[in-house]
Amino acid sequence: MVSNDQAPWGRVDETGTVYVREESGERAVGQYPDGSPEEALAYFERKYVELAGQVTLLEQRTKRAASATDVAKAVKALSGTIATANAVGDLASLQRRLEALSGAVNELTEKQNEESKAAVASAVAERTALVVEAETLAAQDPAKAQWKQVTAAIDDIFARWQKHQADGPRLPKNESNDLWKRFRAARSTIDTHRKAFFSELDAVHRDARTRKQELVEKAEALVSKGADGIPAYRALLDEWKLSGRAGKKLDDSLWAKFKAAGDELYSAKSEVEAVDNVEFEANYALKLELLDEAEPLLTATDRVKAKETLTSIQRRWDKIGKVPRDKVKTVDERLRKVEAAVRKLDDDHWQKSNPEKQARSEGLASQLQDAIAKLERELDDAKANGDKKKIAEAQEALDARKLWLGAIKN
Repeated sequence: MVSNDQAPWGRVDETGTVYVREESGERAVGQYPDGSPEEALAYFERKYVELAGQVTLLEQRTKRAASATDVAKAVKALSGTIATANAVGDLASLQRRLEALSGAVNELTEKQNEESKAAVASAVAERTALVVEAETLAAQDPAKAQWKQVTAAIDDIFARWQKHQADGPRLPKNESNDLWKRFRAARSTIDTHRKAFFSELDAVHRDARTRKQELVEKAEALVSKGADGIPAYRALLDEWKLSGRAGKKLDDSLWAKFKAAGDELYSAKSEVEAVDNVEFEANYALKLELLDEAEPLLTATDRVKAKETLTSIQRRWDKIGKVPRDKVKTVDERLRKVEAAVRKLDDDHWQKSNPEKQARSEGLASQLQDAIAKLERELDDAKANGDKKKIAEAQEALDARKLWLGAIKN
């Protein structure tokens, strides 16, 4: 049998009953009839070790700031278990450790309550921010809204709302309900505006479709006119540009028909132009020959002969007719240059023979001749007197008058 010195927290009597020693005395915890006293004590000591392990686990959970509520429940339950535990060991020390844990749990509870309040306040702020985002979208002018982006934005906000609701702390019921009502109202406003927008857009598309179908019919009716139908087709094209959108698929389909009619018209025009270009190329060659005849007039001096020659060239030029479009500018510019040169000959002649101008020139010439005579006399007097200063001044003035007179005569 195990002695009391070897098992200070328990003993086994002659009947195999195992006792645990407590401050109030001994208490029977059970029997181990099929084993020796040592095995009996060891068995109930292991029960104590298990209880001590549970206390240690709770201490560790408290240090790691586990849920104070859960730890408090575990402490209360374990305290009751230890009070009547069928185990051999220092059960009183386990109770003291549990009592110490109760104080730590109270501190932890207070701390976690503060943290919980802060988390709830933060969650309310985050949920409110989502509501404000939704309300801002709902407040946009529906006529200016980009509905694809708006729809994606409100869907994203709702997804974040649901995630926050699932992952975040539980909000107070009143605040949670108020925020949800605001969010739901914003979504409802957006849905109402979107439906109204697309309803109006459908009406616009219907009108545009009707107009474009009519334009397609008119364009197709022009095909039988060939190239002559092109001016009317261009007018229809202007109407098409102003007719609005009928929806992408319908727009593409109607445009294909409208363009096909135009392609036939321009194809007919190309055939006509191809025939015309054969004639126009021949006209171009003839006009080049006329330019070779006309361009010597650029250096002509006989205005009468130049005008007669140019008039003959212009008459034949007009009679020849059109040239290819890409060559019109080149030949016309060359002829205009010749016409300008001949016109300048005529203008210069008129300027020289203008009676009014001649009268003005003759009057000025007479004045200059009188001034020259006077200056010559003054020069002679200065030379006679040997006055070098007056000689220089008279000579300078005399030279200037002679230059002016020469310019007028020329």
